[in-house]
Amino acid sequence: QVQLVESGGGLVQPGGSLRLSCAASGTSFTINTMDWYRQAPGKQRELVAGITNDGGTNYADSAKGRFTISRDNAKDTMYLQMNDLKPEDTARYYCKAEGQRRPWGPYESWGRGTQVTVSS
Repeated sequence: QVQLVESGGGLVQPGGSLRLSCAASGTSFTINTMDWYRQAPGKQRELVAGITNDGGTNYADSAKGRFTISRDNAKDTMYLQMNDLKPEDTARYYCKAEGQRRPWGPYESWGRGTQVTVSS
């Protein structure tokens, strides 16, 4: 199995910043794409940002200009730097990874999430 553990969430005031981390662990695995999703109560889970193994990125419109996704392939870790946080960013943030696990083949793993609350 490939386990994902998120960290870095918390309570911040509007305009504040947080840096989320997602650490992957397991055996005989490689990662292709890693993504950050978020889900607020009563709303659908939505993609916030994604990054490929060669550094290609994509962002939700709401995240562009404020959030930056990055990864350290040597450490199997992904980050989301969130600046100028707004109340509408309040959600539980989840890490997702997909790739290959030898010899079993493709996998998709989800973390359990980390809570981000933006409130004055």
